[in-house]
Amino acid sequence: MSLTLTPLSSALGAHISGVDLSRDLNAEQRDAIEQALLKHQVLFFRDQPVTPQQQARFAAHFGDLHIHPIYPNVPEQPEVLILDTAVTDVRDNAIWHTDVTFLPTPALGAVLSAKLLPAYGGDTLWASGIAAFEALSGPMQALLDGLTATHDFTRSFPLERFGNTAEDLARWEETRRRNPPLSHPVIRTHPVSGRKALFVNEGFTTRINELEPAESEAILKMLFAHATRPEFTIRWRWQENDVAMWDNRVTQHYAVDDYRPQRRVMHRATILGDVPF
Repeated sequence: MSLTLTPLSSALGAHISGVDLSRDLNAEQRDAIEQALLKHQVLFFRDQPVTPQQQARFAAHFGDLHIHPIYPNVPEQPEVLILDTAVTDVRDNAIWHTDVTFLPTPALGAVLSAKLLPAYGGDTLWASGIAAFEALSGPMQALLDGLTATHDFTRSFPLERFGNTAEDLARWEETRRRNPPLSHPVIRTHPVSGRKALFVNEGFTTRINELEPAESEAILKMLFAHATRPEFTIRWRWQENDVAMWDNRVTQHYAVDDYRPQRRVMHRATILGDVPF
């Protein structure tokens, strides 16, 4: 069966049908999904009841998988982390962020599977860094291109919330030791398509290194607001067993925290990327 691709907006997003993610991909399917991801930046697959093993196998077609240092994972499949509101306070996902930009090689992408959903609420939004960059004026593009920004693990994982037990504190301190603040380009070039994208996010970016503090604060505030303008975004209303896959190199996302005290359980497999340039 051939894949059917339905674009969902001009900025980003497409629905894919005609593939069973519980089965191993053939080379043609894998290449078609990769090309769709490059073009549409976030892909959605309906009615895909995958196991953690099947989810990890699908994600591994596109690169090595990351084991998250903080969030719990599936014991028999540690590359699949668990976002369960009954276990972990996931309010940090209710902020616009690009996953694990505190790493020297931030994620290439991620595969998210909906396991248990609230009766209402719990949507996720994605924003295109490519669309955001291309909408900036020429002088602003020129100003930003060549600048670097600091990304800090503690901005989204503060000690006061993630170090409240001896075990949590030890895990937090070890993660902090392994992940000191580091710098990435403010404008990133996609390593495959060559397109430029805005690569700062409110979840982890703390300052633009080459600017004075007040200048950095003002520019980042503007960029955070600009990057998430509605015309650069798409909002997905989850159904059970939906799977989303996104290009983390050129997008950011926001998990809307509007369903408490209902429970929401998602599984995520994160694909390691390369050094941004």
